[in-house]
Amino acid sequence: MSGSRKLTLLPLIAATYFMVAGGPYGLEDLIGKAGYRATLVILLLTPLLWSIPTALMVSELTAALPCEGGFYVWVRRGLGRFWGFQESWLTLTGSVFEMALYPTLFVAYLSRFAPQYASGYRAVGLELALIGFCVGWNILGARAVGEGSIWLNALLFSPFLAIIFIGATRKPPVTALVPVRHMDLAGGIVIAMWNYMGWDNLSTIADEVDQPQTTYPLAMFGSVTLVIASYLFPVMAVAAARLDPGTWTTGSWVDAGQALGGSILALAVTAAGMIGALGSFGSLMLSFTRLPAVMAADGFLPRAFTRHHPKTGAPWVAIVGCAVAWAACLPLGFFRLLILDVLLTGSSILLEFGALIALRIREPNLPRPYRIPGGILATIAITVPPSALLVLSLVRNQSERVGTTNGLMIAIGVILLGVLLYYASPGSRRRNTSR
Repeated sequence: MSGSRKLTLLPLIAATYFMVAGGPYGLEDLIGKAGYRATLVILLLTPLLWSIPTALMVSELTAALPCEGGFYVWVRRGLGRFWGFQESWLTLTGSVFEMALYPTLFVAYLSRFAPQYASGYRAVGLELALIGFCVGWNILGARAVGEGSIWLNALLFSPFLAIIFIGATRKPPVTALVPVRHMDLAGGIVIAMWNYMGWDNLSTIADEVDQPQTTYPLAMFGSVTLVIASYLFPVMAVAAARLDPGTWTTGSWVDAGQALGGSILALAVTAAGMIGALGSFGSLMLSFTRLPAVMAADGFLPRAFTRHHPKTGAPWVAIVGCAVAWAACLPLGFFRLLILDVLLTGSSILLEFGALIALRIREPNLPRPYRIPGGILATIAITVPPSALLVLSLVRNQSERVGTTNGLMIAIGVILLGVLLYYASPGSRRRNTSR
């Protein structure tokens, strides 16, 4: 791909922001489950235990192995073809649950001012239209998605700057906040994990990034800072304004805008929610659709998935195929989708940490323009906090029903299916040519 079509630093930060956050949307259920004080503590601790270790891992591995396929290539090289396949399987199945969240959020915010779109064929039509728009946007190429994300970020942040200013400057009511009656800290932490998840996603397009060895570490630092600030300051503002946390649920940022700035600010927050869902869906599509193309080249999927657009270089067959799979999961509810995504994608992140450690041991002389400081012991130590949070999500999933079973059993079934599919695939009989 020519340098003129490659992503540079600012578009990379903008796209990464949408892959991880897309604004403070999604925090509403966290506030409702934990209250303001616990929410702020969770939002401060989660990046220390989850985001920063993951960002450090992504920075080292992307700088060392900047190629299309990203984390799939890392795990395949560090742990072998079997685990490389499982990495992609967990990520892609997790994406099936995750990507259905954003059209759902898009419609949830629109329905605040247009209730006729809350359900039925109108809601489904809008969700499918969003998916179709993002398919076209992604076929235009990585640079088009990155540059478009810059403008979407600017539109997204505008109403929250107003919420922060009004919440910080207006005189709060005399009445004290009512504590959350049924606090669910474990559920709140799972929500925070989802809101801080996705740092590795843009690694799959490293071949489409300008000077990836230096650009990725800078992008990780910039996007981590941006995500934390965009979560903390709006929550601090509504806490200072003494808005009742017990009423918060999906879409409640619109109510906060109405309470602080009237119908105009509420309308702006609604529009920003739709922009956040659109930007997140489009940016994540950019990441996930590179995996089928690389897996097809390795013999794990039909060769048709390797087809790229002749002008933009986008893997258009993989983009269309993934979009169809994501559309099929639209009927599931928000929280059920979220916990399945956290468990499956979280498991894939642990494999990436395993690849980080394995490559440090097996290939100590591999050129690493960025290296996590502290040697092998520090590298192993940063895997402990994410592992502990994933265990917490496992425990929490046991109590969440999805149909007649629970989320944990569904996730275990998905993992076991990945093992069977590997051995049934022609790619499993190829020799490891990862180097």
